[in-house]
Amino acid sequence: MAVWALQFTPRVAIAEDSVVMEVAASTRLFGGKRALRDRVVAQAAELGVVQVAWATTSLAAQALARCGIENGLRKPLEEMLDSLPMACLSAVRPHVTTLAQTGCKTLGDVRALPRGGLSRRFDKALLQAMDQAYGRAPEVHVWEILPDAFDGRLELPFRVEHAPALLQGARRLLVQMCGWLAARHAGVTGFSLRWCHDAMRAKDAGEGGGLSVGTADPTRDVEHLCRLLAEHLAKVQLLAPAGELQLVATQVHDQPGSNGSLLPDTVQEAESLHLVLERMAARLGPDAVRRCVTREDHRQEWMGHWQPVAASSSLKTGAGAGAGAGAGARAVAGARIGARTKPQATTPLPQPTWVLPEPLKLAVRKNRPVYQGELQLLAGPQCVEAGWWDRDEASDEGRLVVRDYWLAESRHAGLLWIFQAKLDDGIAWFLHGTFG
Repeated sequence: MAVWALQFTPRVAIAEDSVVMEVAASTRLFGGKRALRDRVVAQAAELGVVQVAWATTSLAAQALARCGIENGLRKPLEEMLDSLPMACLSAVRPHVTTLAQTGCKTLGDVRALPRGGLSRRFDKALLQAMDQAYGRAPEVHVWEILPDAFDGRLELPFRVEHAPALLQGARRLLVQMCGWLAARHAGVTGFSLRWCHDAMRAKDAGEGGGLSVGTADPTRDVEHLCRLLAEHLAKVQLLAPAGELQLVATQVHDQPGSNGSLLPDTVQEAESLHLVLERMAARLGPDAVRRCVTREDHRQEWMGHWQPVAASSSLKTGAGAGAGAGAGARAVAGARIGARTKPQATTPLPQPTWVLPEPLKLAVRKNRPVYQGELQLLAGPQCVEAGWWDRDEASDEGRLVVRDYWLAESRHAGLLWIFQAKLDDGIAWFLHGTFG
Protein backbone atom coordinates (compact mmCIF):
# COMPACT_ATOMS: atom_id res chain seq x y z
CA MET A 1 0.00 0.00 0.00
CA ALA A 2 2.78 2.42 0.84
CA VAL A 3 4.53 1.78 -2.47
CA TRP A 4 1.28 2.36 -4.35
CA ALA A 5 0.60 5.60 -2.41
CA LEU A 6 3.96 7.07 -3.43
CA GLN A 7 2.48 7.99 -6.82
CA PHE A 8 0.41 10.71 -5.12
CA THR A 9 3.03 12.23 -2.82
CA PRO A 10 6.59 11.50 -1.64
CA ARG A 11 5.40 11.85 1.97
CA VAL A 12 4.04 8.39 2.73
CA ALA A 13 4.46 6.57 6.04
CA ILE A 14 3.25 3.34 7.64
CA ALA A 15 1.48 3.96 10.95
CA GLU A 16 0.43 0.74 12.70
CA ASP A 17 -2.41 -0.74 10.64
CA SER A 18 -2.66 2.28 8.33
CA VAL A 19 -0.81 4.00 5.53
CA VAL A 20 -0.83 7.79 5.89
CA MET A 21 0.12 10.28 3.19
CA GLU A 22 0.38 14.04 3.14
CA VAL A 23 -1.38 15.24 -0.03
CA ALA A 24 -1.84 18.97 0.60
CA ALA A 25 0.85 19.83 -1.94
CA SER A 26 -0.48 17.39 -4.56
CA THR A 27 -4.11 18.43 -4.89
CA ARG A 28 -3.48 20.85 -7.74
CA LEU A 29 -1.39 18.30 -9.64
CA PHE A 30 -4.27 15.81 -9.66
CA GLY A 31 -7.00 18.30 -10.52
CA GLY A 32 -8.21 19.37 -7.09
CA LYS A 33 -9.31 17.75 -3.85
CA ARG A 34 -12.39 16.06 -5.28
CA ALA A 35 -10.56 14.51 -8.23
CA LEU A 36 -7.72 13.30 -6.00
CA ARG A 37 -10.18 11.86 -3.49
CA ASP A 38 -12.09 9.94 -6.18
CA ARG A 39 -8.89 8.51 -7.63
CA VAL A 40 -7.52 7.40 -4.28
CA VAL A 41 -10.79 5.84 -3.14
CA ALA A 42 -11.32 3.97 -6.42
CA GLN A 43 -7.84 2.47 -6.58
CA ALA A 44 -7.57 1.81 -2.84
CA ALA A 45 -10.74 -0.29 -2.97
CA GLU A 46 -9.08 -2.60 -5.50
CA LEU A 47 -6.18 -3.10 -3.10
CA GLY A 48 -8.45 -4.21 -0.29
CA VAL A 49 -8.44 -1.00 1.74
CA VAL A 50 -11.24 -1.07 4.31
CA GLN A 51 -11.64 2.68 4.91
CA VAL A 52 -10.19 5.94 3.59
CA ALA A 53 -10.30 9.12 5.69
CA TRP A 54 -9.12 12.72 5.34
CA ALA A 55 -8.10 15.12 8.10
CA THR A 56 -5.61 17.86 8.86
CA THR A 57 -3.46 15.51 10.98
CA SER A 58 -2.51 11.91 10.35
CA LEU A 59 -3.62 10.68 13.78
CA ALA A 60 -7.00 12.34 13.29
CA ALA A 61 -7.37 10.69 9.88
CA GLN A 62 -6.43 7.35 11.39
CA ALA A 63 -8.99 7.76 14.18
CA LEU A 64 -11.72 8.75 11.72
CA ALA A 65 -10.93 5.77 9.48
CA ARG A 66 -11.28 3.39 12.42
CA CYS A 67 -14.70 4.87 13.11
CA GLY A 68 -15.83 4.63 9.48
CA ILE A 69 -15.86 8.41 8.85
CA GLU A 70 -14.27 9.59 5.61
CA ASN A 71 -14.51 13.38 5.50
CA GLY A 72 -12.78 15.00 8.44
CA LEU A 73 -12.69 18.43 6.80
CA ARG A 74 -16.39 19.32 6.81
CA LYS A 75 -16.26 20.44 10.44
CA PRO A 76 -13.59 21.91 12.73
CA LEU A 77 -11.08 19.27 13.80
CA GLU A 78 -11.88 19.54 17.52
CA GLU A 79 -15.59 19.06 16.86
CA MET A 80 -14.92 15.96 14.73
CA LEU A 81 -12.58 14.30 17.24
CA ASP A 82 -14.47 15.14 20.43
CA SER A 83 -17.34 12.83 19.46
CA LEU A 84 -15.15 9.80 18.67
CA PRO A 85 -14.76 6.89 21.13
CA MET A 86 -11.56 6.71 23.13
CA ALA A 87 -10.38 3.43 21.59
CA CYS A 88 -9.86 5.03 18.15
CA LEU A 89 -6.43 6.31 19.28
CA SER A 90 -3.86 3.59 19.94
CA ALA A 91 -2.16 5.54 22.73
CA VAL A 92 -5.47 5.92 24.61
CA ARG A 93 -6.63 2.32 24.12
CA PRO A 94 -4.58 0.78 27.02
CA HIS A 95 -6.16 3.25 29.45
CA VAL A 96 -9.77 2.96 28.29
CA THR A 97 -10.89 1.03 31.38
CA THR A 98 -9.35 3.49 33.82
CA LEU A 99 -10.65 6.49 31.91
CA ALA A 100 -14.11 4.97 31.68
CA GLN A 101 -14.19 4.66 35.49
CA THR A 102 -13.70 8.43 35.67
CA GLY A 103 -16.71 8.96 33.42
CA CYS A 104 -14.94 9.40 30.09
CA LYS A 105 -16.56 7.97 26.98
CA THR A 106 -15.16 10.05 24.10
CA LEU A 107 -11.95 11.82 23.18
CA GLY A 108 -13.65 15.08 24.09
CA ASP A 109 -14.11 13.81 27.64
CA VAL A 110 -10.42 12.91 27.84
CA ARG A 111 -9.43 16.32 26.48
CA ALA A 112 -11.54 18.01 29.16
CA LEU A 113 -9.61 16.36 32.01
CA PRO A 114 -6.90 18.44 33.75
CA ARG A 115 -3.58 18.05 31.96
CA GLY A 116 -1.67 17.90 35.22
CA GLY A 117 -3.67 14.93 36.44
CA LEU A 118 -3.34 13.12 33.11
CA SER A 119 0.43 13.56 33.05
CA ARG A 120 0.78 12.18 36.60
CA ARG A 121 -1.61 9.23 36.27
CA PHE A 122 -0.85 8.08 32.71
CA ASP A 123 2.18 7.76 30.48
CA LYS A 124 3.55 10.52 28.31
CA ALA A 125 2.34 8.86 25.09
CA LEU A 126 -1.31 9.56 25.88
CA LEU A 127 -0.92 13.33 26.15
CA GLN A 128 1.42 13.42 23.18
CA ALA A 129 -1.02 11.48 21.00
CA MET A 130 -3.90 13.75 22.01
CA ASP A 131 -1.89 16.87 21.20
CA GLN A 132 -0.77 15.48 17.86
CA ALA A 133 -4.27 14.37 16.88
CA TYR A 134 -5.70 17.81 17.68
CA GLY A 135 -2.87 19.58 15.86
CA ARG A 136 -1.24 21.09 18.95
CA ALA A 137 2.03 19.21 18.57
CA PRO A 138 4.02 18.28 15.46
CA GLU A 139 3.89 14.73 14.14
CA VAL A 140 7.03 12.83 13.24
CA HIS A 141 7.01 10.14 10.56
CA VAL A 142 9.57 7.96 8.87
CA TRP A 143 8.81 8.48 5.21
CA GLU A 144 8.86 5.48 2.92
CA ILE A 145 11.44 5.32 0.12
CA LEU A 146 10.45 4.16 -3.34
CA PRO A 147 12.17 0.84 -4.09
CA ASP A 148 14.38 0.57 -7.15
CA ALA A 149 12.56 -2.53 -8.42
CA PHE A 150 9.03 -3.84 -8.14
CA ASP A 151 8.48 -7.34 -6.76
CA GLY A 152 4.98 -7.76 -5.40
CA ARG A 153 3.53 -10.83 -3.70
CA LEU A 154 -0.02 -11.73 -2.81
CA GLU A 155 -1.39 -14.69 -0.89
CA LEU A 156 -4.70 -15.68 -2.45
CA PRO A 157 -7.69 -15.94 -0.11
CA PHE A 158 -8.67 -19.26 -1.67
CA ARG A 159 -7.19 -21.97 -3.87
CA VAL A 160 -7.44 -21.18 -7.57
CA GLU A 161 -7.72 -24.15 -9.91
CA HIS A 162 -8.13 -22.36 -13.25
CA ALA A 163 -5.58 -19.91 -14.66
CA PRO A 164 -8.07 -17.22 -15.85
CA ALA A 165 -9.28 -16.90 -12.24
CA LEU A 166 -5.78 -15.73 -11.27
CA LEU A 167 -6.55 -12.38 -12.93
CA GLN A 168 -8.55 -11.22 -9.91
CA GLY A 169 -5.53 -11.40 -7.62
CA ALA A 170 -3.10 -10.38 -10.35
CA ARG A 171 -5.06 -7.16 -10.95
CA ARG A 172 -4.35 -6.06 -7.38
CA LEU A 173 -0.64 -6.56 -8.01
CA LEU A 174 -0.91 -4.69 -11.31
CA VAL A 175 -2.51 -1.72 -9.56
CA GLN A 176 0.39 -1.69 -7.10
CA MET A 177 2.92 -1.93 -9.93
CA CYS A 178 1.31 0.91 -11.89
CA GLY A 179 1.39 3.06 -8.76
CA TRP A 180 5.10 2.30 -8.41
CA LEU A 181 5.62 3.17 -12.08
CA ALA A 182 3.72 6.45 -11.74
CA ALA A 183 5.90 7.44 -8.80
CA ARG A 184 9.00 6.68 -10.91
CA HIS A 185 7.55 8.41 -14.01
CA ALA A 186 8.13 5.17 -15.89
CA GLY A 187 6.34 2.45 -17.85
CA VAL A 188 6.89 -1.26 -18.46
CA THR A 189 7.45 -3.14 -21.68
CA GLY A 190 7.63 -6.46 -19.88
CA PHE A 191 6.56 -8.10 -16.61
CA SER A 192 6.31 -11.64 -15.32
CA LEU A 193 3.63 -13.34 -13.24
CA ARG A 194 4.48 -16.42 -11.21
CA TRP A 195 2.20 -18.59 -9.10
CA CYS A 196 3.03 -21.04 -6.37
CA HIS A 197 1.09 -24.27 -6.14
CA ASP A 198 -0.72 -25.19 -3.00
CA ALA A 199 1.04 -27.49 -0.54
CA MET A 200 -1.48 -30.23 -1.25
CA ARG A 201 -0.43 -30.96 -4.83
CA ALA A 202 0.68 -33.85 -6.94
CA LYS A 203 4.39 -34.64 -6.87
CA ASP A 204 4.79 -34.12 -10.61
CA ALA A 205 3.09 -30.67 -10.55
CA GLY A 206 6.16 -28.84 -9.32
CA GLU A 207 6.31 -25.81 -7.08
CA GLY A 208 4.61 -23.48 -9.48
CA GLY A 209 4.60 -21.87 -12.89
CA GLY A 210 4.71 -18.53 -14.59
CA LEU A 211 4.46 -16.51 -17.74
CA SER A 212 5.93 -13.31 -19.18
CA VAL A 213 3.99 -10.48 -20.85
CA GLY A 214 5.48 -7.87 -23.17
CA THR A 215 4.17 -4.62 -24.65
CA ALA A 216 5.22 -2.70 -27.73
CA ASP A 217 5.55 0.64 -25.93
CA PRO A 218 6.15 1.56 -22.29
CA THR A 219 2.87 1.80 -20.43
CA ARG A 220 1.41 1.96 -16.92
CA ASP A 221 -2.24 1.64 -17.92
CA VAL A 222 -3.84 -0.90 -15.57
CA GLU A 223 -6.69 -1.76 -17.90
CA HIS A 224 -4.38 -2.38 -20.86
CA LEU A 225 -2.07 -4.58 -18.83
CA CYS A 226 -5.02 -6.54 -17.43
CA ARG A 227 -6.33 -7.23 -20.92
CA LEU A 228 -2.93 -8.47 -22.06
CA LEU A 229 -2.56 -10.68 -19.00
CA ALA A 230 -6.05 -12.10 -19.46
CA GLU A 231 -5.19 -13.15 -23.02
CA HIS A 232 -2.10 -14.99 -21.78
CA LEU A 233 -3.85 -16.64 -18.82
CA ALA A 234 -6.58 -17.96 -21.12
CA LYS A 235 -3.95 -20.21 -22.77
CA VAL A 236 -2.51 -21.56 -19.50
CA GLN A 237 -3.61 -24.70 -17.70
CA LEU A 238 -2.64 -25.02 -14.04
CA LEU A 239 -1.06 -28.33 -13.02
CA ALA A 240 -2.23 -27.81 -9.44
CA PRO A 241 -4.25 -25.25 -7.45
CA ALA A 242 -2.39 -21.96 -6.86
CA GLY A 243 -2.24 -20.21 -3.50
CA GLU A 244 0.23 -17.32 -3.98
CA LEU A 245 1.12 -14.87 -6.77
CA GLN A 246 4.27 -12.92 -7.53
CA LEU A 247 4.49 -10.04 -10.02
CA VAL A 248 7.85 -8.64 -11.14
CA ALA A 249 8.45 -5.67 -13.43
CA THR A 250 11.24 -6.94 -15.69
CA GLN A 251 11.61 -4.17 -18.29
CA VAL A 252 11.13 -0.61 -17.04
CA HIS A 253 11.59 2.51 -19.13
CA ASP A 254 11.20 6.21 -18.40
CA GLN A 255 7.80 7.52 -19.38
CA PRO A 256 7.22 11.13 -18.33
CA GLY A 257 3.67 12.35 -17.99
CA SER A 258 1.90 14.69 -20.36
CA ASN A 259 3.29 18.20 -20.63
CA GLY A 260 1.06 20.59 -18.73
CA SER A 261 3.16 23.63 -19.56
CA LEU A 262 1.97 26.30 -21.93
CA LEU A 263 5.43 26.55 -23.48
CA PRO A 264 7.77 23.85 -24.89
CA ASP A 265 10.17 22.30 -22.39
CA THR A 266 13.26 21.92 -24.56
CA VAL A 267 14.72 23.26 -27.74
CA GLN A 268 14.07 19.94 -29.46
CA GLU A 269 10.36 20.31 -28.70
CA ALA A 270 10.28 23.92 -29.80
CA GLU A 271 7.24 25.02 -31.77
CA SER A 272 6.68 28.08 -33.89
CA LEU A 273 5.43 31.06 -31.93
CA HIS A 274 2.21 30.96 -33.92
CA LEU A 275 1.40 27.42 -32.70
CA VAL A 276 2.32 28.24 -29.11
CA LEU A 277 0.02 31.26 -29.08
CA GLU A 278 -2.81 29.29 -30.66
CA ARG A 279 -2.53 26.59 -28.00
CA MET A 280 -2.42 29.17 -25.21
CA ALA A 281 -5.49 30.94 -26.61
CA ALA A 282 -7.36 27.65 -26.89
CA ARG A 283 -6.53 26.73 -23.29
CA LEU A 284 -6.98 30.13 -21.62
CA GLY A 285 -9.67 31.67 -23.84
CA PRO A 286 -9.53 33.77 -27.03
CA ASP A 287 -9.37 37.10 -25.19
CA ALA A 288 -6.82 36.05 -22.56
CA VAL A 289 -3.82 36.03 -24.91
CA ARG A 290 -2.97 39.28 -26.68
CA ARG A 291 -0.11 40.65 -28.73
CA CYS A 292 1.08 44.10 -29.64
CA VAL A 293 0.47 45.36 -33.18
CA THR A 294 2.15 48.48 -34.56
CA ARG A 295 0.33 51.52 -35.90
CA GLU A 296 1.74 54.32 -38.01
CA ASP A 297 1.31 57.05 -35.43
CA HIS A 298 3.74 59.42 -33.72
CA ARG A 299 1.64 59.70 -30.56
CA GLN A 300 2.88 57.42 -27.80
CA GLU A 301 -0.61 56.39 -26.60
CA TRP A 302 -1.66 55.04 -30.00
CA MET A 303 1.61 53.70 -31.41
CA GLY A 304 0.95 50.19 -30.14
CA HIS A 305 -2.36 48.34 -29.99
CA TRP A 306 -3.12 45.15 -28.05
CA GLN A 307 -5.48 42.72 -29.75
CA PRO A 308 -6.43 39.04 -29.32
CA VAL A 309 -4.15 36.59 -31.08
CA ALA A 310 -7.10 35.05 -32.90
CA ALA A 311 -7.88 38.43 -34.51
CA SER A 312 -4.34 38.79 -35.88
CA SER A 313 -3.92 38.31 -39.60
CA SER A 314 -0.34 37.10 -39.32
CA LEU A 315 2.28 36.56 -36.64
CA LYS A 316 4.98 38.42 -38.56
CA THR A 317 3.46 41.80 -37.76
CA GLY A 318 3.24 40.98 -34.05
CA ALA A 319 6.83 39.73 -33.94
CA GLY A 320 8.07 42.97 -35.43
CA ALA A 321 6.06 44.97 -32.93
CA GLY A 322 7.44 43.00 -30.01
CA ALA A 323 11.04 43.32 -31.17
CA GLY A 324 10.84 47.07 -31.42
CA ALA A 325 9.24 47.60 -28.07
CA GLY A 326 12.19 46.63 -25.88
CA ALA A 327 12.49 43.87 -23.31
CA GLY A 328 9.04 44.36 -21.84
CA ALA A 329 7.20 44.01 -25.15
CA ARG A 330 9.11 40.97 -26.40
CA ALA A 331 6.61 38.80 -24.52
CA VAL A 332 3.93 39.47 -27.10
CA ALA A 333 1.61 36.97 -25.43
CA GLY A 334 1.47 38.94 -22.18
CA ALA A 335 -1.30 40.69 -20.33
CA ARG A 336 -1.17 44.44 -19.86
CA ILE A 337 -0.97 45.03 -16.13
CA GLY A 338 -0.49 48.61 -15.00
CA ALA A 339 1.53 49.59 -18.08
CA ARG A 340 1.43 49.45 -21.86
CA THR A 341 4.32 48.43 -24.06
CA LYS A 342 4.98 50.35 -27.26
CA PRO A 343 6.89 49.63 -30.45
CA GLN A 344 9.90 51.72 -31.31
CA ALA A 345 9.46 54.58 -33.76
CA THR A 346 12.11 55.98 -36.04
CA THR A 347 13.45 58.84 -33.90
CA PRO A 348 16.83 60.27 -32.92
CA LEU A 349 16.08 59.66 -29.24
CA PRO A 350 15.83 56.21 -27.60
CA GLN A 351 12.31 55.05 -26.92
CA PRO A 352 11.16 53.89 -23.44
CA THR A 353 10.64 50.24 -22.61
CA TRP A 354 7.33 50.87 -20.83
CA VAL A 355 4.74 53.58 -21.42
CA LEU A 356 2.39 54.57 -18.61
CA PRO A 357 -1.33 54.06 -19.28
CA GLU A 358 -1.87 57.75 -18.49
CA PRO A 359 0.83 60.48 -18.35
CA LEU A 360 1.69 61.45 -14.77
CA LYS A 361 1.83 65.19 -14.13
CA LEU A 362 5.08 66.22 -12.46
CA ALA A 363 5.82 68.90 -9.90
CA VAL A 364 7.84 71.90 -11.07
CA ARG A 365 10.49 73.80 -9.11
CA LYS A 366 12.15 76.84 -10.63
CA ASN A 367 10.74 75.90 -14.01
CA ARG A 368 12.35 72.44 -13.82
CA PRO A 369 10.44 69.12 -13.53
CA VAL A 370 10.81 67.09 -10.31
CA TYR A 371 10.30 63.33 -9.87
CA GLN A 372 11.99 61.74 -6.84
CA GLY A 373 14.37 64.65 -6.97
CA GLU A 374 15.16 67.25 -9.59
CA LEU A 375 15.40 65.84 -13.12
CA GLN A 376 18.43 66.36 -15.31
CA LEU A 377 17.54 66.76 -19.00
CA LEU A 378 19.97 64.66 -21.05
CA ALA A 379 18.66 64.85 -24.62
CA GLY A 380 15.85 66.47 -26.57
CA PRO A 381 13.55 67.93 -27.41
CA GLN A 382 11.72 65.66 -29.82
CA CYS A 383 8.71 67.55 -31.04
CA VAL A 384 5.50 65.64 -31.65
CA GLU A 385 2.49 67.40 -33.18
CA ALA A 386 -0.11 64.98 -34.51
CA GLY A 387 -3.68 63.77 -34.15
CA TRP A 388 -5.61 66.76 -35.50
CA TRP A 389 -7.65 64.31 -37.59
CA ASP A 390 -8.46 61.93 -34.74
CA ARG A 391 -11.53 62.25 -32.51
CA ASP A 392 -12.79 60.09 -29.64
CA GLU A 393 -16.29 59.04 -30.64
CA ALA A 394 -17.36 58.34 -27.04
CA SER A 395 -16.46 61.78 -25.64
CA ASP A 396 -16.49 63.65 -28.98
CA GLU A 397 -13.12 65.22 -28.14
CA GLY A 398 -10.10 65.61 -30.33
CA ARG A 399 -6.85 63.74 -29.75
CA LEU A 400 -4.45 66.40 -30.94
CA VAL A 401 -1.15 66.38 -29.01
CA VAL A 402 1.60 69.01 -29.18
CA ARG A 403 4.52 67.99 -27.01
CA ASP A 404 8.28 68.25 -26.57
CA TYR A 405 9.74 64.93 -25.38
CA TRP A 406 12.98 64.78 -23.37
CA LEU A 407 15.23 62.05 -22.04
CA ALA A 408 15.68 62.84 -18.34
CA GLU A 409 17.60 61.28 -15.47
CA SER A 410 16.50 60.93 -11.86
CA ARG A 411 18.96 60.03 -9.09
CA HIS A 412 16.51 57.48 -7.69
CA ALA A 413 14.21 56.51 -10.59
CA GLY A 414 16.83 56.22 -13.37
CA LEU A 415 16.14 57.20 -16.98
CA LEU A 416 12.71 58.65 -17.69
CA TRP A 417 10.77 59.70 -20.77
CA ILE A 418 9.04 63.04 -20.07
CA PHE A 419 7.35 65.70 -22.14
CA GLN A 420 6.31 69.32 -21.84
CA ALA A 421 2.77 70.01 -23.03
CA LYS A 422 2.33 72.85 -25.52
CA LEU A 423 -1.43 73.23 -25.70
CA ASP A 424 -3.57 74.20 -22.72
CA ASP A 425 -1.23 73.05 -19.93
CA GLY A 426 1.22 75.92 -20.14
CA ILE A 427 4.62 74.76 -18.95
CA ALA A 428 3.30 71.57 -17.34
CA TRP A 429 5.60 68.53 -17.41
CA PHE A 430 4.46 64.91 -17.56
CA LEU A 431 6.12 61.53 -17.03
CA HIS A 432 5.16 59.20 -19.87
CA GLY A 433 7.58 56.27 -19.86
CA THR A 434 10.42 54.46 -18.16
CA PHE A 435 13.43 52.49 -19.39
CA GLY A 436 13.96 48.86 -18.36
